[in-house]
Amino acid sequence: MTRGMNNLVDPKIADWLNEKADFYNNPSFVESDPISISHMFSKKEDIEIAALFSAIIAWGNRKAIIAGAQQLMQRMDNAPFQFITGHSHKDLKKLNGFVYRTFNSFDAITLCEGLKNVYLHEGGLQRAFSEPLLKDKNTNAFNAIENFRKVVLHYPHEKRFEKHISSPERGSAAKRLNMFLRWMVRRDQCGVDFGLWTDTFSMSRLLIPLDVHSARIAREIGLLSRKQTDAKAVLEVTENCRLLDPDDPARFDFALFGTGINEKHYF
Repeated sequence: MTRGMNNLVDPKIADWLNEKADFYNNPSFVESDPISISHMFSKKEDIEIAALFSAIIAWGNRKAIIAGAQQLMQRMDNAPFQFITGHSHKDLKKLNGFVYRTFNSFDAITLCEGLKNVYLHEGGLQRAFSEPLLKDKNTNAFNAIENFRKVVLHYPHEKRFEKHISSPERGSAAKRLNMFLRWMVRRDQCGVDFGLWTDTFSMSRLLIPLDVHSARIAREIGLLSRKQTDAKAVLEVTENCRLLDPDDPARFDFALFGTGINEKHYF
């Protein structure tokens, strides 16, 4: 039986999406995914920080992403929350020499300083992302991302750092931060996503973390007509996924991305 199927979506496509979502939403795929870094930790704040760093550098080869994120955690003594909130200027020197593509030690230090301010003075990452949703239940993950962007960039920084915190208002699909939010908000029995923020952030407000792989599959199956992979495309795909599961549209990220990265076509 197809869960939550709506007559506006081809039943065959709906069945396929449900089947693939169940297949890829599986702990056996965690090891090869950047979310594996956060699964190294048990404390809420450690999980959040590890997830944010992993998501922000999540472009390119997944093995390289995981290696880069592991290196960052090691430089933080595998205690990211303690490092973020308690670091001195001297401690930040541990990040010197780090580089992953265009994200270098300067960016890592800037993010650490910004997050220290977020945790000590802004109520933490959960509040920074969740605040717009607490004020307006009709808002979505894009508003959450923009609020976080405003909060973290309020701390003194150089202009070049801003490219690492995507802006949906400027048209970005914000794939990496939508992926981070999926990790933090989604809760089910599968053991992949963490579901740490469900008390302040409804799963129904999540958006699909759209990239070239998931967008290709979305176009093939008719969930996306837009040619650009941008903020408007994210909203289009998510609205179509919401027809199938209004309470948890981001569940279909597993189907779209899993198929896009591992299979040539959806059929």
